[in-house]
Amino acid sequence: MPDSEIRHPNLAALALRVGVYVVLYILGALLLTPLFAWVGGFFAGITLSAFLSAALANSLAMRIWENRHLAGVGFQWTEATLRNLGWGLVGGAGSASLALCPALLAGAARLAPAPQNDASLPGFAFITILLVFGAAGEEMLFRGYGFQVLLRAFGPWTTILPVAAVFAALHGRNPGVTPLALANTAGFGILFGYAFLRSHDLWLPIGLHFGWNFTLPLFGVNVSGFTMRLTNYSIQWRAGMLWSGGDYGPEASVLTSIALVALGVFLWKAPIGKQRAVLLDEPGEA
Repeated sequence: MPDSEIRHPNLAALALRVGVYVVLYILGALLLTPLFAWVGGFFAGITLSAFLSAALANSLAMRIWENRHLAGVGFQWTEATLRNLGWGLVGGAGSASLALCPALLAGAARLAPAPQNDASLPGFAFITILLVFGAAGEEMLFRGYGFQVLLRAFGPWTTILPVAAVFAALHGRNPGVTPLALANTAGFGILFGYAFLRSHDLWLPIGLHFGWNFTLPLFGVNVSGFTMRLTNYSIQWRAGMLWSGGDYGPEASVLTSIALVALGVFLWKAPIGKQRAVLLDEPGEA
């Protein structure tokens, strides 16, 4: 979005919209998390409640202020949709592999059987579904209505950088978190914001997010401090925490920092289809 297209926002109205959007999400999460945790356990509880709360906040905000449906925040279905989702999956899975495979090839880590994981096909399907909902929920929250009205008002980097910082800060209480983990998470937030900027849809950032989160547990490593047993294999590290990421997983490693640079180049060069975003490409007051 060129600077000449950035509108002068009504700051009070903008603060009201974003504030109500955040409050709607928080209220939904507070109400739904205990219910889903009681039914499906802790991880299912936080994942599904976050997804539904983000969907609720986006739906109500779009209906109240834009008189639009949820699809307007970036779920449009066009000929570019599958292409953007596919490129997202390739970028996410490819960058996750790039963060792990060099260590495996260099002998700094090895993939070893882990029968204690007790992985099963139903468990594989259940965790995969949760990862889909987790990626979609976080992208709806951080790249949905609130992000887009800020983007419309202030332009790309004045919006992307602060939102990425908030995205990282909310991972600050995850198990095993380190300063490098938070820096890398902020890097992901920047790239997911840039992905939306390129595609004007949520399919590309969701594909990136899910592709990364799904690939890491295939190798048997933690994702943002959480263990997800998709297979009966895990990586055993011979290198130090700077390379392995410790209990947080590879996202706290310098290898992920390198992979983020490669992912940024990929997003810059990939033939992504730019869609028509309701909140950015149509007239409207901020």
